[in-house]
Amino acid sequence: MRKITLALLAFLLALPATAQQTEQASYSLTIRGITAGSLRIAARVEDGRYSVNGVLESGGLVGILRRIRYDASAQGRVTGNRFIPSSYAERADNNGRTRSGTMDYRAGVPQVKEYDPPRRADEDDVDAATQAGTVDPLTALYATLRDVPPGQECGRSLRIFDGRRATEIALSQPRRQNGAVTCNGEFRRLGGYSAREMAEKRVFPFTLTYRPAGDMMRVTQITTDTVYGQARLTRR
Repeated sequence: MRKITLALLAFLLALPATAQQTEQASYSLTIRGITAGSLRIAARVEDGRYSVNGVLESGGLVGILRRIRYDASAQGRVTGNRFIPSSYAERADNNGRTRSGTMDYRAGVPQVKEYDPPRRADEDDVDAATQAGTVDPLTALYATLRDVPPGQECGRSLRIFDGRRATEIALSQPRRQNGAVTCNGEFRRLGGYSAREMAEKRVFPFTLTYRPAGDMMRVTQITTDTVYGQARLTRR
């Protein structure tokens, strides 16, 4: 479930913040048309600072078969078109097996602070010291799903580090039709994956659709193909 979510959601650069902005949004996740979970995001941007909380949990048939919940929080600064995280925390519950982790940032470099339970280092892990300028998964998610002014829907990319793996998201090729804008996207594995995982697949294409919401454009749907079938994240 988490791999699907990261491949589907982990994404993209933000736009300039207003002096104060509070946002709440809810999304449904379906796989092959079957309800698989939900995503909720609450965020605040004020005076060049941002904070965001997100909850992803299983639902529908998947929720009956397996209870999965993923809570995360992040905060940091907004400078121009950039989100610069200062801290990130996550907690996952997979059928009663819990784990948590935190990262801080020093001069833009992520510092992996804590894992509970402790986890062993793996030879495939990416060295956090090499990840200056990256953002955490929740900051990337929030930046991607925010409303944007017309004309700023595509043409951006973002590097992400989750404490172990390095990835990249890129959006391009906006297509406008009947007021909607659809972008082509790619989720790219850069490091932290096993040789088998890298040989299996490095690039995961997806599409992201914006529709008008007042004088802004809003992400209403993200669609991608997974090994389980087509997955779709839809704003409620």
